[in-house]
Amino acid sequence: MNKDELKNNTDKNALEKEELNTQTTENNNVDQENEEKNSESENKEVEKLTPEEELETLKDKLARTFAEMENQRRRFEKERDDAYEYGGYSFAKEALNLLDNLERSKAALESDEKLKDSDALRKIVEHLDIINNDMLSIFKKNNIEPIRSINEKLDPNLHQAMMEIEDDTKEPGTIVQEIQKGFMMKDRLLRPSLVGVSKKIVKEEKKQEPKKDHKDEKNQ
Repeated sequence: MNKDELKNNTDKNALEKEELNTQTTENNNVDQENEEKNSESENKEVEKLTPEEELETLKDKLARTFAEMENQRRRFEKERDDAYEYGGYSFAKEALNLLDNLERSKAALESDEKLKDSDALRKIVEHLDIINNDMLSIFKKNNIEPIRSINEKLDPNLHQAMMEIEDDTKEPGTIVQEIQKGFMMKDRLLRPSLVGVSKKIVKEEKKQEPKKDHKDEKNQ
């Protein structure tokens, strides 16, 4: 490349750079003009408001602020009351496992052939019953009580049906077996009762054999 070509390229690049700077400056000027117009428009709107209108605007903003503060206060009070009323909800739910284990232990001991009808078994069962009753008493003092199930109508909000048991002596849907006891904490469900409900006995009709034709009997 000779000196003339190099000079021409340099001049060309300089010219393009100058044009780019000019375009950028023009864009910045346009943006600034738009901002100034918007600012002037807002100022005009503010200037248009009369003192009475400004007062009404301030009253509206103040009313909205007070309403938001009141909503926050109510939310805080509700959360505080819930924490006070149901603060031990999770602990109580976990503690129910102790009652379940006591009942399982009692059932396992009573079904042990070696311990059946023994004095040792009777003493152990008595102690387990005492612990079970003490726990139920403590629960009751804290507004935790068992859900009624046996002979009650199935309530999906309180009971969970695990099986159906044929029983014509009970109305269909009546709870006839309690698999796991459910509990309430005040008006809140800790866990539902797992139950078995009654259903009508299905009677199988005997199939009648087709009568033989007398003519066929004679032929035989």
